Amino acid sequence: MGSPTTKRIMSARAAARFAALALCAAVPALAQQPPASAPAPLAAAPATPAAPVPWSSLSPQQQKLLGSYGEKWQSLPPDRQQSLAHGSERWLGMSAEQRDQARERFSRWQSLPPAQRQSLRDRWQRFQALPPNQQAIVRENFHRFQQLPPAQRQQLRQQWRNATPEQRRDMVQRAREERMRRFESRGGRPPPPRR
Repeated sequence: MGSPTTKRIMSARAAARFAALALCAAVPALAQQPPASAPAPLAAAPATPAAPVPWSSLSPQQQKLLGSYGEKWQSLPPDRQQSLAHGSERWLGMSAEQRDQARERFSRWQSLPPAQRQSLRDRWQRFQALPPNQQAIVRENFHRFQQLPPAQRQQLRQQWRNATPEQRRDMVQRAREERMRRFESRGGRPPPPRR
């Protein structure tokens, strides 16, 4: 079939595709998108301009990590400076194992075709625009899906891929109804959101 590296890349691509699919399938709000001719509306967030981050405000470890940006730091847009500062903080707070996992995820991301990366970005933006309670529902559904045996997950993926848009809407509606039945059986209380 191919080398172990090829198999790993193919598996990573399939996992990335499925993650995007699961995100869309898991959330009723995402599954009921407007027609392709209309752009998907994003929740309007109040536009507050990002404040610049002075290079001197970064810790010595952050400056070392972001050394390649040192010369041009002042010319970067403030939102990029904030993103890099926040990312470097997170990186420095990770264990060696977490860093290895992050490198692997980034490598998988880079191996995706540009159109697929854009599709994933769009889905992520739609997810971010959801109210917190709907984000919690998506996360819960994703965690429940991850708990299923691999064969059942594969069967569900295939069923989703083969479904027409109408069948997908029906699947989402059935999932909503099942969720409501579970809530009612617990006395009407939704489960606490997972982190």
